[in-house]
Amino acid sequence: MLKRTLTALLLIPPVIYLIGWSPWWLFLLAVVVAVELALREFFSLTRQMGLKAFAWVGYVGGAGVCLAQLFPGNSNLAVAVALALMLFIPSLALNARVDLKDYLVTTAVTLFGILYIGLTLSCLLAIRFSSPSAWIGSVFGAASVEPPSLAGTRVLLLLFFVIWIGDICAYLVGRAVGRTPFFARISPRKTWEGALAGFAGSLLVAWAFAHWFWKTADLKAVIIAAAWVAVAGQTGDLVESAIKRGAHQKDSGTLLPGHGGFLDRIDSLLFAAPAMWLVLAVKGFLG
Repeated sequence: MLKRTLTALLLIPPVIYLIGWSPWWLFLLAVVVAVELALREFFSLTRQMGLKAFAWVGYVGGAGVCLAQLFPGNSNLAVAVALALMLFIPSLALNARVDLKDYLVTTAVTLFGILYIGLTLSCLLAIRFSSPSAWIGSVFGAASVEPPSLAGTRVLLLLFFVIWIGDICAYLVGRAVGRTPFFARISPRKTWEGALAGFAGSLLVAWAFAHWFWKTADLKAVIIAAAWVAVAGQTGDLVESAIKRGAHQKDSGTLLPGHGGFLDRIDSLLFAAPAMWLVLAVKGFLG
């Protein structure tokens, strides 16, 4: 418990700095490094399942999807890069020394790693750098048009606070009073009490954020977005737990004391980031 708390206290300040004040290149670098670290642990888990993959293609593809988010029409380009990889990887496997009985698994695991980690985390770049302020304002009902960088920063801060507080509340309440199993087949320690506490904590921090730090935003829109992101975050946690259980591992690695691996720390974000991006994209498309 002490190691977990100390690790969290050390990590939160630099993450907030990266979101709110870092130059664009440093934020990009941080996201790419996060993608590579997470992919490294993901491919390690798949190897322990006996599943082969083109790890080097995964690393390059994950970084490529992130870089695509910096160009005009970024989201379309990121999807185009992902589609190109879907054509390239199965073609590569035809010429590689891959047993044909492993052909489908090798291509599928490689592609899944890029989409599951690279494409999802690249949404952080799309939100911060390329979401027009008017677009975000139309979603959250902001009374004034803000510079895109400030608007994107506020959405990212909201996203991270919703995930962080939700995780903390779920962990503390589940540990203290959790009794009713929640997906026991996948994660025996998770309980309904913890899950509901995490959801409530996410909504509470979203209300506080809108009330004190984003007064121009529509409170109802913020709460609805937070609820969607909170559910997505808890789903992401369960998905990563299912992968670890399939590999017969308690943690994805040992990088972070008290937290396990790096993938363990960002599992909720892998679903929450694209969930927040979808809120912006769907509302922006519908006007």
